Amino acid sequence: MQAKLIISIILIITARGSALAQNDEPKPDKVSHAEPLYSDLVRDLGARRGEKEWNVGLSIEDKKDYHTIGGLVEYEFAPVNRLGIEVEVPFSTHFKTVKNEREIPTSGINGIKVATQYTFLVSKKHNLSLAAGYANDFEFHMIREDRKYNWDPENVFHPFFVAAKRWGNNYHTLLYTGPSLGLDLNTKELHKEWIINANFHYMFTGSKNFVGLEVNQHINHNGLSLVLRPQVRVTLSKQLALGFVTGIPVLGKEEGMSMFCRLIYEPRRKGSRQN
Repeated sequence: MQAKLIISIILIITARGSALAQNDEPKPDKVSHAEPLYSDLVRDLGARRGEKEWNVGLSIEDKKDYHTIGGLVEYEFAPVNRLGIEVEVPFSTHFKTVKNEREIPTSGINGIKVATQYTFLVSKKHNLSLAAGYANDFEFHMIREDRKYNWDPENVFHPFFVAAKRWGNNYHTLLYTGPSLGLDLNTKELHKEWIINANFHYMFTGSKNFVGLEVNQHINHNGLSLVLRPQVRVTLSKQLALGFVTGIPVLGKEEGMSMFCRLIYEPRRKGSRQN
């Protein structure tokens, strides 16, 4: 009985000492960057171990042949310093326009996305962060043909590179780019495109509130698709923020006007103060 008590005390002291040691660890360098709201990153650049974030998004899009109300549920976390992992589940429902006679996509869960991102350079001297990552998006496509529904799954492979720089205290730029390869699992056809997202933001001093612009570009066999997304982020509390985005198509035949809203919740980390 005494032996069990002694072992229990040792385990408690060891665990307590380990927790204190973790809390006393010096925090690795991290540069504050404005993160785009529509095509967001996998955790912050220079993520610190233990960081977590929940996102819930809602969008309304005009696809010209039909309207789409979509959404997403997303969870991000950093198991170790500078490494972020993300799991996202998107969903949508579609409505025909009055004059549209074409079939539209089916409604429901669109797939599951798993992504990882590693920040390999953090320079506080130059207010610069560089990262590389990979996203795998398994998409569910239900196609209605002759009053029958056929499942047409696609697996999308997307390696990417991120470069972000803060200019002074308020101005932020960020480049997100990489190829996207979608493999149709039925036909084995490979769909290729290149993604280039340029971001410009102004962050207000002493807060994480910002206004900015995403320039989303997709290059494929159909040419260039370009959408401007002006946006604003408003901090509601230390853990909660709200983002609003408007989509304005400039080039491309399929995209119409859109609205997107993102609710961001960052749980407080145990044993540490919220930054």
